[in-house]
Amino acid sequence: MGQKKNVDISMDETEIKIVEASTSTEDSTENKVVKKKSTIKKKLRSQKYQAVRSQVDKTRLYDTYSAVELIKKLSYSSFAGTVVAHLVLDEKFQGERVGIQFPHSTGKNIIVAIADEKLLTEVEKGKIKFDVLLATPNMMPKLAKLAKILGPKGLMPNPKQGTLIDNPKDKKKELESGKITIRSERKAPLMHIVIGNTEMEIKELVENLQTLMTTLKDKISKISLAATMSPGIKMAVEN
Repeated sequence: MGQKKNVDISMDETEIKIVEASTSTEDSTENKVVKKKSTIKKKLRSQKYQAVRSQVDKTRLYDTYSAVELIKKLSYSSFAGTVVAHLVLDEKFQGERVGIQFPHSTGKNIIVAIADEKLLTEVEKGKIKFDVLLATPNMMPKLAKLAKILGPKGLMPNPKQGTLIDNPKDKKKELESGKITIRSERKAPLMHIVIGNTEMEIKELVENLQTLMTTLKDKISKISLAATMSPGIKMAVEN
């Protein structure tokens, strides 16, 4: 019996050592993972980014003119960087959809198509060469067959978007002239709206930005501005 007791104690001690060693290994591994993640984060931010980021006052909420001026100054891409306004709306406006026409081109051409037999045949083959699809109500039975293709891409015509209408030709002209529909993300009250590019004049970008803010009025909770390669700049909400 005494001999058995010694064996039990020996086994317990062995188990304790194994657990301690295992814990030590896990801690070491976790530390390595943390250090690795930290190193990756540092590598993602280049010296050039850090240099321009240091020129942004983190405690300041910039007005529209100052924000646009700074974005043009700090953008370091070798091409015309896209300027995007990132908005947080009040939660009650999640799913918000608004029509807007900027006073100046944002540099993004919208291709508008009107549904007909030929176009539907192309869509069925996977050929989609448009950004907006318009249709008359009598085309819906045929469009319904393509819902699995058009739906996930947000291209299915519907009355709420103003894309299922009796006079698609007039709507096509309107959309191609620059009028677009902006909307928040489906699961969050967020909007990411292109207002132009870094090669545009400050005045043009400011006027586009002010048009956006005026259109959304008191629905905006927070707003920031950023270019393709630039730090984000927090702005004052101007209602």
